[in-house]
Amino acid sequence: MLKRVTVPTLFPPPRYAHASVVEAGTRLAFLAGSVPLDADGKLVGEGDPVRQTRQVLANLEEQLRAVGSDMAHVVSTEVYVVSGDTAVLSAVWEVVEASGLSTGPHSSTLIGVACLGYAGQLVEITATAVVP
Repeated sequence: MLKRVTVPTLFPPPRYAHASVVEAGTRLAFLAGSVPLDADGKLVGEGDPVRQTRQVLANLEEQLRAVGSDMAHVVSTEVYVVSGDTAVLSAVWEVVEASGLSTGPHSSTLIGVACLGYAGQLVEITATAVVP
């Protein structure tokens, strides 16, 4: 149903797969960007990308649960961070890596961006998951 591929002729990725292949007939969920807002719409972790990442991942888990999936079934993510500093990007990635997303491992892209949709927002994660 789900095959994660690390290509031996490419540079070995640090704890993620180069690709995930899903056979036809499998249900997929394409999740909107998970953001660092609490249930009341208030920003969590103002100025703190690591804390915001934790909230984003908690929200992502809720999104997955709502569609009948979980972190282990995520096949692909895009992680957006408001920063051009590789140390900040690495700090965010360490939180992602420590989450259930590393179980796969899944395919991912980490992207430094100029801004995101909410005032003070520093992190957002979009995901595609298999619904078992």
